[in-house]
Order: sequence, then structure tokens, then C-alpha cells
Amino acid sequence: MSRFCKTLIALGILAAAASAAAFDRYPGIGRAATEAEVRAWDIDVRPDFTGLPKGSGDVDRGMELWEAHCASCHGIFGESNEVFTPIAGGTTLQDIETGRVAALIDGSFPQRTTLMKVPTVSTLFDYIQRAMPWTAPKSLAPDDVYAVLAYLLNLGEIVPVDYVLSDENIHEVQARMPNRNGMTTEHGMWPGAPSSGGGLGNGGKPDVVNVVCMKDCKEKVEIASALPDYAQDAHGNLAEQNRPVGQTRGKPTGAPEPAEGSDAVAAASAVLALANEKGCMACHGVEKGIVGPGYNEIAQKYRGQADAAAKLAAKVKAGGQGVWGAVPMPPQGHVADGDIERLVEWILQGAKAQ
Repeated sequence: MSRFCKTLIALGILAAAASAAAFDRYPGIGRAATEAEVRAWDIDVRPDFTGLPKGSGDVDRGMELWEAHCASCHGIFGESNEVFTPIAGGTTLQDIETGRVAALIDGSFPQRTTLMKVPTVSTLFDYIQRAMPWTAPKSLAPDDVYAVLAYLLNLGEIVPVDYVLSDENIHEVQARMPNRNGMTTEHGMWPGAPSSGGGLGNGGKPDVVNVVCMKDCKEKVEIASALPDYAQDAHGNLAEQNRPVGQTRGKPTGAPEPAEGSDAVAAASAVLALANEKGCMACHGVEKGIVGPGYNEIAQKYRGQADAAAKLAAKVKAGGQGVWGAVPMPPQGHVADGDIERLVEWILQGAKAQ
């Protein structure tokens, strides 16, 4: 055996020994995450602003970013549309002074907006940073997040129009949040000091009392409601969207399996599965509209147009508003061009599952 081979074997034995020592609790499973990998995931911003990145952004820049990335779903002024709950509205200058939103108590505003409910400005920063824009989460730089948040705060008159929000002054903004004093910890889901009842936030008393029989029940169980047949696959296969842990299981609502030996059926079912995977079926049914029009309606509208496929593909990719009503369709830039072409062809051919 050559000296080189002996060296490799020795190194391999040492590496295996080190790995076994480091992961003796879970042998053979994974490796330690690197510092860079941990930093990429550790982006939460807490109420005391732990984790807040350095940066700044002004209201004007926030308005530009908002109109480019956010307005299609949330409205130019945070008033939203028929799908999403409004972000701004329902708060007053008096609420900013007291830290309690009066409309939450007296019901004087038609619905609860984000600025009415959220007590901590860090929650807004954290959510925008990790989850927005809808089609490209985590794509905003810290300065962009500060700017978008500054624009939202200005809509609620929490900061002036020339305000520059930053990691240095966000503490001052927290002192002006309209519902900063509205959060309560007096409920069973809030952790608290140990108590005889189990250490829950309100002294151990849970929010609810379970009196429903769970085993050997004598009562007859009846289903009070069920999903109608036409809406079974409106949100994809629910069984595939639930974690396979515990007792909860989603009802299988996907498209039926194609008949064996039918290439056309298999191809149509594959495109339907693609539509579910990309979230298209959340807003569009095949026969009827949900939020947007039904696919049969779209096929009828574009029937006979030579450039229908190219025109519809462009609309899917860029998004738009006004053709089918006031509800906007967000841009679907995250969907590959080839997949868009397959979906458009399927829609124009009648969006049949078989």
C-alpha cells in the first residue's frame, strides 16, 4: 500500500472519530451548521429590537418601493383590495397619545387594520423583512425595509412625511405606536411564572376548557359542513400541505389520478398539478372564478385571437388590474417562462383535467 493511500485512510479515521464525538447523541445525522448558515436564518427582530439590522430609509423611498412591490396586493395607501385586510386606517392622533386604539373597543371602524392591532413596530419590520414581497420574500435590503416601514407609519400619521426611519430612532417610533399598550399577557398562551396550574401567563388557567369526548364516545358525531364538490381542488391538495405529524390530516382534494394508458389525460393532470403547485388555483377555479376569473372564462375571452398565448403569458408574468375587475393580480415573476407557457396553453385549451 502506498504512503499516499495510508495517509488518506488515517485522515479518514480521524475525521470519522471527530464526527462521532461531535454527534454522538444523533449518530449519522447531519453536521454542525456554519456561522454563516446560522446568520442567514437568524433574522428575527424582537420587541426589544434584538436582531435589528443597521440601516435607514425615508418615506419617499418607501412610497416608491411600495408602489413597485406592494400596492398590487395592499393598495396604494394601504387600503388593500377585496382579498387582503387593510394595513392602515382606524387609528387617531388620540390613540397615538394613549397607546390604546379606541376603535378596537367601541367598534367604530368597519374592520381591524394592521396598525390598529400590532403593538410593536419590531413586528412590522420583522414580517416585512422575512416574508415580503409575496413573490420574492427576503429580497428587500435592510434600507428598503426601513423605507417601506417608514411609508406605512406615515400612512398612520405615526411619523411625518419627511421622516427617515433608522435603527437609531426606531425606539422613538415604538413610543408612538397606536396600540402599544393594547397587548395583554393575561391568557393561557402567554408564558409566565410557574404556578400550580402549569405556569401559564394568567396563573395557569387556559383560554378554553375541553369537554368534548375524545375516546369511547357515546354521542353520535355528525359533520356540520363540508367543502362543496366544485371547490375541492381550489387550493390544491390539502393532504399534501399538512405536516405528517400527530392526529391532523388534510383531506385529499387534488385532481383524480389519470386513467392508465392515456397520455393526454396524464399531460392535462400534470399541468393541473403545476397550477396547484404555483398557487394559481387559490384565485382561479376551472369552471368558476374565485378571486380572479375562472379559466373557462379566460379561454372564452381570448378565443380566436392569434396572439392570445403571448398576450396572456405576458399578463401572467407582469400582473395587472382592471381587466376582470378591481382586484389586482400580482406579478408571477417567480414562475419559469416554460411553466407559464404550459399553463397558458392549458387554459386556452379549456383547462381540462382529463
